[in-house]
Parts: sequence; C-alpha cells; structure tokens
Amino acid sequence: MEAPPVEQLAAVTLSNEALIAKHEFSDRVPIKSILCRPDGGSGLAGQRVRVGGWVKTGRKQGGGSFAFLEVSDGTCPANLQVIIDAGVSDLGQLVATGTCVVLDGVLKVPPEGTKQRVELRVEEVVHVGLVDPAKYPLPKTKLTLEFLRDVVHLRSKTNTISAVARIRNALAYATHTFFQKHGFLYIHTPIITTSDCEGAGEMFQVTTLINEAERVEKDLIKNPPPTEADVEAAKLIIKEKGEAVAQLKSAKASKEDIAASVADLNKAKENFSKLEERSKLKPGIPQKDGKIDYSQDFFARQAFLTVSGQLQVESYACAVSSVYTFGPTFRAEQSHTSRHLAEFWMVEPEIAFAELKDDMNCAEAYVKFLCNWLLDNCLDDMEFMAKNFDKACIDRLRMVGSTPFERVSYTEAVAILEEAVKSGKQFENKVEWGIDLASEHERYLTEVKFQKPVIVYNYPKDIKAFYMRLNDDGKTVAAMDVLVPKVGELIGGSQREERYENIRDRITGMGLPLEPYEWYLDLRRYGTVKHSGFGLGFERMILFATGIDNIRDVIPFPRYPGRADL
Repeated sequence: MEAPPVEQLAAVTLSNEALIAKHEFSDRVPIKSILCRPDGGSGLAGQRVRVGGWVKTGRKQGGGSFAFLEVSDGTCPANLQVIIDAGVSDLGQLVATGTCVVLDGVLKVPPEGTKQRVELRVEEVVHVGLVDPAKYPLPKTKLTLEFLRDVVHLRSKTNTISAVARIRNALAYATHTFFQKHGFLYIHTPIITTSDCEGAGEMFQVTTLINEAERVEKDLIKNPPPTEADVEAAKLIIKEKGEAVAQLKSAKASKEDIAASVADLNKAKENFSKLEERSKLKPGIPQKDGKIDYSQDFFARQAFLTVSGQLQVESYACAVSSVYTFGPTFRAEQSHTSRHLAEFWMVEPEIAFAELKDDMNCAEAYVKFLCNWLLDNCLDDMEFMAKNFDKACIDRLRMVGSTPFERVSYTEAVAILEEAVKSGKQFENKVEWGIDLASEHERYLTEVKFQKPVIVYNYPKDIKAFYMRLNDDGKTVAAMDVLVPKVGELIGGSQREERYENIRDRITGMGLPLEPYEWYLDLRRYGTVKHSGFGLGFERMILFATGIDNIRDVIPFPRYPGRADL
C-alpha cells in the first residue's frame, strides 16, 4: 500500500472535530495523545498515524505470520499495542526488547475481552534501530533499582525511571508555576561560591592548582629548567649586546646598524626574562608561609561548589522583595545512606518584609500545591507508583494536599517525644532538649503522634545556622522545619537575622571568619529588612511523592561517594 502523505500523518480530522496532532517538532504522534484520552484512544479508531518508540516486549504469533509489540515512547506509563504482519517487515528484528521503531499504520479497536482500548495495525515500518538481545543490558525480566544504577545511561528506558522522570518534571513545572503565580522572581545563584552557607565545611573545592601543578611537573621533566649558569650566561649576553650598542652610537654608526643592534639587545633581554621566569618554576602546589598559596589559583582565593543559594539570593530579596532559586547544590559528605547525595537540587524562596509565620504559611501552601499538582496532572504515573512501590502514596498526597499542617514549638515537640519514651517508645537517639531531631523523631511526630504534616519551630540556637534570627529568650532561633510522613524533614527554613550586631556576633561566635561574609553583612548595614525563607530538598519531595526508598533512584544521574558516572 502506498504510504500516506506527511500532511495526512500530521493531523487527522475526526468526525467529532478532534485532532490527532503530531509532535510539534517531529513527524510522529506521541503515544500519550492516543492512550491518555478519556476513551483510552478507542475514539481514534480508523485514523492513520505515525508513531515512534522502543519495544518493551515483542512476540511472534500465528506460527510466525504476525507479531505483537508493546511500544513506549516515554510520554506516558502506558504502552501502545502494535500488530504487524510478516509480509510488512522482518519480524525477527522487531521483537527484541529495546528495539527502536517508527511505524505507520491504522488505529483499530481490538476484539472484546482484551485490556487494550486501541491498537495499531502497521502498514509500513519506517525505521528500525536494532538491538542485539544477547548483549542488551536491560532484559524484559524484572530489574532491581540497585542493578539499574550500574547502567545509569540506559535506566531511563525502564518503566520506573521514566515514570520518576515525568513526576520530577511535573514537580519542577509546579514549582515554577507556584512561585511565578505568587509574584516571585526566579534568580540564578552561583554554583561556584566563596561562602559556606551552612558552616559545616563539607564542601567540594574548586581549584586549578592541581592541574597546573601536574602540567608544570610534566613540562619540567620534558624541558628541565635552566641552571644558574644558563641564567648568568644570558645576563652576560645582555651586557655584551649593550656594549655593542654603545660602541655603535659612540662611533656614530648608521641608524640602520644601531637599530639592528638595539633589536639584538631587546631579544637578549626577552630571552633572559623567559629563562629567569622558567628557573623559578618548581614542581608541586605553590605555597606561601608553609600554606597553599591560593593567590595563584584561578579565582585568586579559595572557592567551592555551593551548598545553598540562600545567602546570594538574599541579596536580591533585599532589593526586589520576593525571589526564589532552584538549582543544584553539593555536599562533600562521606555518607552512604539512602537519604544523601553529593549533588542534589534545592528550591529556596526568600521573602522580604516576612516573619517566621509568613515563612511557614508559604512553605505549607507550596507543599500542598505540589501534592495537588501531581494528583491533577500526573495521576497515571502516581498510579504506577502506587501499584509497584507504595500503595499509600496517592492517599498520602491527598491527605497532605488537603489537611492543615500541625504547628508545634521545638520545646513542645521534645516534650511529646519524652512522654513517648516514658510510655515505652524506644528511640535509637536519646531525646532531650538541645538535640537536633533525628529522622526517627521527626517521623514519630508526623506519622504516629499527629498523623499529618507537622511544622516544628523555634529551635535551640546552638544547633542552627548563624543566619537564623535570635529569639527574645536568647536560647532559640526563629527556625522551622516541615515534617511529612515517609521522609521526615522536607523543608528547613527560618526568619533571617536582620540586626547587624547580632549576625556579626553569631558569625564570630561560631568560629567563622568575618571577611568572606562582609558582603552579607552589607545587607544589614545598608537598608536592613526583616526577611524569611526556606529550602526544600527536591529529591526528598520526589521520595515523599513516589514512595521510592532510595534517593539515588529519583535523580537522573546520581552522585555519591565513589560514583559519578557519565
């Protein structure tokens, strides 16, 4: 049969005035636009389309006269069932899992009793991307998430990781939608920084000193530095060339002869300068007074990968009022737990003219918005997660998206935990006022005691960062954490210390040098304003939403101790 023209494949008008629209920048129809209709695609029966995707499963039937393929293009969790006759193409090269196909055909309603609402009868195979089944790393058998971390470049082809990618995308879109809707400006904060926001020191250093030292060392081996004698000989040549110029001038030689002699002298001086500079080259990292000389580094000072964009985005909050940053952050922490990554993403809004209660209100509204967005826009993927990972994940989203968050002070929270211990509850970590609440404590509060999200506020100053506003009691700061079921702490935030003397004393009191924070102190010196903000760990939000246990499985390319693939 003659292939239909491209225009016919681009968009087919249906009797009910609906359109099957091809992808705006491709010649195919996304499988989502077929299968995610309310009728499951049955209303498109009789329409001719072009689809592209990868074979999830394939099997020959009817003694090899035709084959069934389950094809996915990653636009939705569902696969499109495809039927292809042996007369159309070589079935053997199509049925292998992982094969890429582009197919032209007609959508049909399958026989009664089948679970599919629509299937594609193939008329032409436009493209085949072959796979060797003996070597393909992702067989159609059930694969563990741990196994998939070893083939991180291929794992997005699996149902689970592609569903996580769509959920992650939906949450990112929802994040920008929420803050844009509420008048926040999106600010790009630096990834390379000279400030340590947390003061913990677990930062990745950014330096060119090591590369430069290796380059110099190789160069010195290949071309040894000049000796003292070489330098003295070059100095002697300068003297001789200088005397030659003087003699020519004394003899009133021609301008041409004098100019040529001066050129020789300048060349000798240039050669001496190079020799002298090269003679000073030494292998190893440059040092000064027994310490690494960072003035020789790329930025002429120590620099790091950021642990947070908060400090920098505060400078914009103190000028344009409501801002947020959403980007990667880095911690050089030797942690192998299921909750830690070396590279992860943070959402960090900052609101000027806002106190702690405003901060808590914003955090609660944001989390609820994310939950409801997934229910409204990503329900098919959430149903996949409920079926395969966490039966309660959809109910959890509904509960958090519709329930007022409980609010208790840190002191009240500790009293609740101490009461639980008296009643026989055993925690691995001791409960007493002044501790930083552990994950088990947080989850007890939100999952057992209140059975809903909890905001704990007013933490002891000694366990919180220097920038958090000191309360009138002198013992606590205006900090807050949003705790949710499944993951515990989801958000950490505070009202920032806007009083110059207080924040200066907090920085020095924590043993931090003032110099790197002088710019931050300027925000308090010049037009200080009360302001508040928080940080949401983006991957933790995905863990909470999906019910997946390990944070390494909810980021496209996980980085953790010993692993930085691709």
